[in-house]
Amino acid sequence: MNPKYVLLGVLYFVQGIPYGLQSGLLPIYFRMAGLSLTKISLTKMLFVPWILKVLWAPLVDQYFTKKTWLVLSLAGLVLASLACSTMTPEIHFFPVATALLFMNFFASVQDVAVDGLAVWLLGQEEVGYGNTIQVVAYKLGSVMAGGGLLTFLHLLGWGPLFSSLAVIYLLAILYTWRSDLRLRRPLQESQAKSRTFNPWRILRGLLRVPGTPWIAGFVFIYKIGEQGATSMFPLFLLDRNFSPRKLGFWNGIVATVFSITGSSLGGHLMSKQRRPLALLKTLLVLRICGLLFQTLLTAVYTDRVSAFEAAAVLSICIQHFFAGVVTTLTFSIMMHCTQKADESIQATHYSFLATLEVLGKLLFSSLVGSLVDWLGFTASFWIFLSFSLTSVFYTLRGSLAGS
Repeated sequence: MNPKYVLLGVLYFVQGIPYGLQSGLLPIYFRMAGLSLTKISLTKMLFVPWILKVLWAPLVDQYFTKKTWLVLSLAGLVLASLACSTMTPEIHFFPVATALLFMNFFASVQDVAVDGLAVWLLGQEEVGYGNTIQVVAYKLGSVMAGGGLLTFLHLLGWGPLFSSLAVIYLLAILYTWRSDLRLRRPLQESQAKSRTFNPWRILRGLLRVPGTPWIAGFVFIYKIGEQGATSMFPLFLLDRNFSPRKLGFWNGIVATVFSITGSSLGGHLMSKQRRPLALLKTLLVLRICGLLFQTLLTAVYTDRVSAFEAAAVLSICIQHFFAGVVTTLTFSIMMHCTQKADESIQATHYSFLATLEVLGKLLFSSLVGSLVDWLGFTASFWIFLSFSLTSVFYTLRGSLAGS
């Protein structure tokens, strides 16, 4: 195993922990502790640093080394974890929420640093495999913190759980610090003189990088249809008497395996493909076929026929598989674009694209519940399908523009 892949795998694994913790474990723990749904919903605001990370990305780009930023951000995660371990959310809800907010802030700083490191560290032929590691390791960290820690929560308790996370982050610091890799060259003097924090000047510099405007538009829209189907189909099955235990197994564990398999295949295909846009367009069409299958299921599904249950499970696996392939391929294309940028803005450039990707998913996922309540599942799934078609037309437009 290439040492740089191991390092990136470790860093992306620990980066996925806060997301899995706060999306998978905390809502269930908070509800078990008797917290109101209002307070649980407010915890979604803790993800705000991930949307704002492009604001501090220039600091990571233009000051110190990536190794320094990684160590500092991981140290911040240690302190935030230790702070959480000394309190309980039942008694100290807002102090715990503040500590979790800082955890997301430090995780977002780490994200900027490790993405910048990956852009600099990976050669053109390594980007596909590097992004496979990025997506898979992040998912594994998220699953470990969400489902894994939730399984042992009754044995550990709140305080020891966060103490254990602090130990994991300490080990990550030691591994990063002792790494033999030359993680980052210091800024050249000419680059240091060009430091700027003028937002408009930074934005103009980002958009001047070849291919950036097109990719920025694509990453904002490419997940919207898929996001609606992925979040709503499990609830559709739940309303049709699909047991929570089965749903947790198939939509949680098995679907994650298919997603990771798809991500691994996406990285392999990217490393062999000289025309990634053509490959991406083909995969988007295949993804639509899977979404069409799910849409038809919502129209004809009945819990009295066991074949429909098997078909529902198959559709979940197909959707997560293609989601994994498309995500890895998209991130690889983003990284290829970022590698064309000046070294002094690479982390900021990649963070800009990644922020648009997150923003596109969050904006749509916050509306899909209201859409389903208004129109019903089947009509909403036809809308999800229509939105997914826009990404195909967008890539066709990109192909025509590039030809």
